[in-house]
Formats: sequence, C-alpha cells, structure tokens
Amino acid sequence: MDPQDGLYIVMISVHGLVRGERLELGRDPDTGGQVKYVVELARALAAHPGVARVDLLTRRVQDPKVDAAYAAPEEALAPGARIVRLECGPRRYLRKEVLWPYLTSFADHAVQHIRRVGHVPDIVHTHYADAGHVGVRLCGVLGAPHFHTGHSLGRVKRERLLAQGLAPETIESRYNISRRIEAEEQTMDSAALVIASTRQEVEKQYQRYDNYGPDRMEVIPPGVDLSRFRPPARHTPRPAIQREVDRFLARPEKPMILALSRPDERKNIGTLLRAFGENAALRAQANLVLVVGNRDDLKAMDRGAQSVLQELLYLVDRYDLYGHVAYPKRHAADDVPELYRLAARRRGVFVNPALTEPFGLTLIEAASSGLPIVATNDGGPRDILANCRNGLLIDPLDATAVGAALLDALSDRRRWQAWARAGLRGARGHYAWASHVERYLKAARRIVGTRQRRRLWAERKSRLPSCDRAIVCDVDHTLTGDRRATQELFARLERFPGNIGFGVATGRNLQSVLAVLKQWKVPRPDVLITSVGSEIHYGPKLIKDAIWEQRISYRWNRDRVVRTLRGTPGLLLQEAETQRPHKVSYYIDPEKAPSIEALIQRLRKNDLHVNVIESSGQFLDVLPVRASKGLAVRDFVLKWGLPLDRVLVVGQSGNDRDMLTGNTLAVVVGNHSAELEGLRGHPLVHFAERPHAWGILEGLEHYGFLEATPRAAADEADAGAGEAALPEDAEGAAERAAAG
Repeated sequence: MDPQDGLYIVMISVHGLVRGERLELGRDPDTGGQVKYVVELARALAAHPGVARVDLLTRRVQDPKVDAAYAAPEEALAPGARIVRLECGPRRYLRKEVLWPYLTSFADHAVQHIRRVGHVPDIVHTHYADAGHVGVRLCGVLGAPHFHTGHSLGRVKRERLLAQGLAPETIESRYNISRRIEAEEQTMDSAALVIASTRQEVEKQYQRYDNYGPDRMEVIPPGVDLSRFRPPARHTPRPAIQREVDRFLARPEKPMILALSRPDERKNIGTLLRAFGENAALRAQANLVLVVGNRDDLKAMDRGAQSVLQELLYLVDRYDLYGHVAYPKRHAADDVPELYRLAARRRGVFVNPALTEPFGLTLIEAASSGLPIVATNDGGPRDILANCRNGLLIDPLDATAVGAALLDALSDRRRWQAWARAGLRGARGHYAWASHVERYLKAARRIVGTRQRRRLWAERKSRLPSCDRAIVCDVDHTLTGDRRATQELFARLERFPGNIGFGVATGRNLQSVLAVLKQWKVPRPDVLITSVGSEIHYGPKLIKDAIWEQRISYRWNRDRVVRTLRGTPGLLLQEAETQRPHKVSYYIDPEKAPSIEALIQRLRKNDLHVNVIESSGQFLDVLPVRASKGLAVRDFVLKWGLPLDRVLVVGQSGNDRDMLTGNTLAVVVGNHSAELEGLRGHPLVHFAERPHAWGILEGLEHYGFLEATPRAAADEADAGAGEAALPEDAEGAAERAAAG
C-alpha cells in the first residue's frame, strides 16, 4: 500500500535484539517484553486497513556472539510491516546503558531512511528512553507527531534501587541513570501522546517528572497474541520442556508455582525463594519452577544476571530445596506456552514477584492459558487483576506474605477453577491486539487529524545551486577573526572544480550576521541559519523558511518564558535587537545564576517546553524545544538532498555542540571554548590545532573534503578508532565505570 493511502508509522526500539521470529526473550535484561510488544504491535497496526506502512527501526548488530539475522538491514514482519536495522556505534552487541553516545548517529540514519522512503511519517512512535531521545531529534527535524511508550521509567528505577541499599554513585555508574532521566524529561516535552499500559503508571510513575502532562497521556493496555496461549487439552503429548523441569523434582506431580522472567534483580527472584523456603506447608504442597533466561556458562553472563543466579543457587542450598525447585538452563520461545499449560494441568499458579511491573505481558499469557496468577501490587498487575479477577496481589518486599498468598491460592480447588475461567474471559475481552489497535488509531486520528501529507523532499529549486557537498560554519571567531585566513578559505573554495554549497549557522540575527559577513567580505551563503537555529533563510533573496518557523512554534510561549525567568539572579536580558520571536537571550553570570539544570527544571514546572543553550560562559539562549543549530542544519541538509557524510560543520562555542555531533564531518577550530572539550576523541569530530578559518582549512585537509570523494570518516571509525577513543561519556568509560 502506498503511504498516501493510509497512515505511515515509524516505530523506534533501539536496544536489545529484535527480529520477527524465534524471539530470544530473557536472553539478557535488554531482550524482554518490550521486544515482543513492538514486534507484535507493528504487525497488528499493519494489518489494519487504515495503516499503509509500518517501519520498526532498531539497531543493526554484526557480532559473531549473536545470530546473523540481527545484521540483516531489513526483515519483513508482515504485509506492510518490516524491521529496518540502522547503524548505531560499534558493530558488536552492546547493553543499553552504553548506547547513549551513539544515539545521535542513529537518529541521523533514521532521517536518511525516511528520506529514501520519501514521506514524512504520520506518527513517530518511540519505545523506552533511548528511542525517546532519538525521537526528540527526529521529530524536531521532520515536524512529525511524536508518540512514546516508556515501558519502564528511570526515576522509578532509581528509587527502587536506592530502597534496596545501592549507593547513588553505583546506580549512576552502572545504569547511566541521570542521562536516562533527562532523556525521559525531553521525550515527555516533545511527545504529542504518551501511551501508558496502566492508570497507575500515569498517576504514580509519570507524575514524578517535571514534564508530567496527564492530558497528553492515554492508557491503552498492550495486546497479546492469544493464538499461542490456550488452556491444556485433555490428551496431549508430553512437551519437551516438561522433561527439563521434572528432572529437578522429587515429586513432579505436585502443583507447580511457575515464575518466568529475565535474571534481573528487579524481578525479585530472591524474595520468592525465601517465601518458598520459609513456608514448610507451601513446600509440602507445591513445587517451585524458576525459568530465568538461558545460560550455558554462568561466568559468561553479564554481572547483573550472574548475581541473580548466584543468589538463586545460594538460597536453594541454604533452605535445602533440592527436589522442590526446578531451574532449567535453557528454554525456547515455543516452550513458554507449554510451561503455562503444564502449570495449569498441575493445578498450579503463575507468580510475578517483581519489585515493580510496568505492565506484565506474562500475566496475560498465563491468564490466556487458564493459569491463575499471584502478582506484585506495584504497577500493571493491579489493572490486570481488576479486569481478569483471577488471582491475588502481593507486597513484593514481604516474603512471609508472599508465601502465605501462594499457599492460599493453591488451597481452594473450587476458587482455583473459577479464577482459571475468569482469566480466560478477561484476557480475551481486554487484551486482544485488535482492541489495542482500534484505541491506538482513535488517539492517532485525534492528533494527526486530516492534515495533508506532503513529500519530505521537494524537487530542487533554483534558490539553491546544484551541489554534491556543503560546508556550514559558525561565524564569530570561526569564519571571522583572521582576515588572511578568511580570504584564503574562500580562494580555496573557488578553486574547487565541483559545486560546493556554503552556509552559516550563528547566534546572531539575520541583519547582524549580514553586516558581519559584508565587513569580512564573505560571499553570500546559500543558507543562513540564524538566532541559534531558530530561523533559516535561503537563497539570494533570503527567503524565510516558514515551514521551519511553524514547526519550531510547537509548544512555544515566549512571553511566559520571560515572565518565569524575570528576576532570576545572574540573568540579564540582552538588548532588544538580539531578541527574536523564537529566541530569548540573556547575559549570564555563572557565579550568581542557578545551574542550567535548575533553570530547565523551573521552566518545565511552569509547563514551558524549551531548549536552553549556554555558550562561552557568558550567554544563555532559550529556544523552542524543537530549535537548535544542529536541528536546523539537518533540516537544511535533508531538504537539499545531501548525504550527511558530504557535509562539513565547523564550530567554536557551546551553542555549536549539537551541530557538531552525529554523522556530519565536524571540525572544532583551535580557538574553541572549553565547553566543546567533551567532544574530543570522537571519530567524526576533528579538533584543529589552528584558530579561526585556518582551522576550517585544516579540517578540509583532514577529511579530504575537496577531493573527488571525501574520505569516509565512518569507515576509519569502524577500523578501530571509534571504539577505542570515544569521549569520556562514551561506551568504554561507561563499561569501565560499571566494572568498577
């Protein structure tokens, strides 16, 4: 179906291992219920007649330690739906906590994919904080509506880990939690719709955020592919997984308490084992079966999984539970429905003792299999039990109460049967994918409306020359500062035999930058990005990009920004001529002013959605949330039809930072401010030794930019530089911090 005939939806789920068949759920903490959710949602949406196309964007992984399927650039999911795998940092498989430095690059690859499609998505739907971060950037470039599903939230996780006694610095180094929380704040700032699984998620979890906006949140419980989950039949062959379970058990015929989860500390397996081990009556009545991922060698697993499984083995030994507890090493995706049916056949229960459970797909699967449930009272199980009426809620921190609830659930045969029947009705009535998709598209129609779709890339107009590469430079102390260097730069560009585009990106307004360029005898640029990216002008007549202005007006309220920051110590409004409709500019005294983080928080709490940029330790600009130099550069480049690796960007100060990251070729001139030092070592950011325009010339030489084919810096990074010499906040540093 052509995207003109229905909705074009782009879904983004970056981390973990995503494929259409034989999902490796439970392989590690990053490959769990979210993967299953996004794959099944993509299929279900594509099956609806109102949807033309669904692209599920994820990270491409080329690693001999994982299946080769994850390296395939594309994979068909269903008619109208496919997985698209994009480059994102090193080729090898990485845990989500160390992906942050590569997400800007992923966003650039995502825009290039959409450019190839040729249509702006009607919806960009992101999943989890890392994809949310990508979505903020992508929607800022495209102007597409941003939908988001959190799956789990960083503030909640941090509180839980602190309650368990982990030190704040350990949480920070292991989980990169501050960065995750900030990404969640920015995502909530950008999102037109946040889709939650439960009312508790909206009222108790998202409420912890500065950008909390319940009017932009919708509770739509996930669907479940119920075709695989059904009650046990009277006469069926013994499944293969039964042999793996029964070999642990002295009396396998006893009722079976089944727990199925990743080996993750949040799943609270230790408390479940204590509850079982300390309740003699429960041990006498039932067996406990723990299916906690797959393992070959415990030492080969990540440290968190090792810790969970080592505690499991210790508690089995401490309570002498041999013959009472099964913990098979391996299971396949096809074994999961058989496990539920085996537990139902033996009149057992499914238990989810997680510290918090955002939703709980396994509870729906168990209910669809005729298996009653005992589940944590924190999160989604509350809604599920209210709809299905097929079990009990527990306090996951009270081992004694957990044991008593399990014994109670197994003690009344008539009630067990009533629960089994109620669970079947509730699962099919509330959690089928068809119902989810109808509610999803109803919300989408409310937001997308009947807006006319337009092609993303118009044909090239005469306003821009035909070119195969472009340079975009900051002005003050970059293009300017040394007249001989500026003259030499443009003399060199004039000798280039091909067509090369030229643009500037500056904090100055249009009139001011035109005066400076005239003073320095700089040729009229093809594009002028001014006022820190809040305005774009094209061509010799300096035509203002009205679409860009309309796009960045999203949730912008200039007057309220000024009122909110009025009287703030250390902030002084700049002169009237520096102020713009989409920019509020201040002088800042860092010794007197609140921190940038505190200013952002104050603005958010006043329902203001902004981008705050400090530069040179002297200036502070407040922009719309979808405006910046970096976003404006990408909008220009993509409209012009240039590949990002044929674009050289040059900067000097803090307001250039986001322009310098991603897949463009970046140069930082030698006289740069200290704010850019954090980019040093990045394979696509060259720190020139020489200042001003001499540094630009040095960058041209470094990348071979004026050669027939510029050198592929990305290939150099793949050869080893990218993994070994990233900035301090990149993967290697995060891995070292986690190891420490």
